[in-house]
Amino acid sequence: MAQRTVEINIVDRKLKIACPIGQETALLSAAQELSNRLIKAGTSKTISTPEQTLLMTALNLANDLLQTQQLLKVEQQENQNKIALLQSTIEQAISPKNRKIA
Repeated sequence: MAQRTVEINIVDRKLKIACPIGQETALLSAAQELSNRLIKAGTSKTISTPEQTLLMTALNLANDLLQTQQLLKVEQQENQNKIALLQSTIEQAISPKNRKIA
């Protein structure tokens, strides 16, 4: 896949990152989200070092990812159940024994 270099800015640090063509906007959005979270974590009085800030931010992002993945699994199962119910309802409706002869 073709790539291009994109310059991102995270907490006033500029980095050049290789990025697949067409994914530049997503990368810039991710960089902005990370920067916002690092700034927010950096204002916390309980975090004292840049390393702690990075680790806590990474941990929070990983937790958000896991929660989102779990929610997605639940929604997929609910959708599969709805599809199965719809399929069963359609099959019953078109079943020859349910047809009335006029």
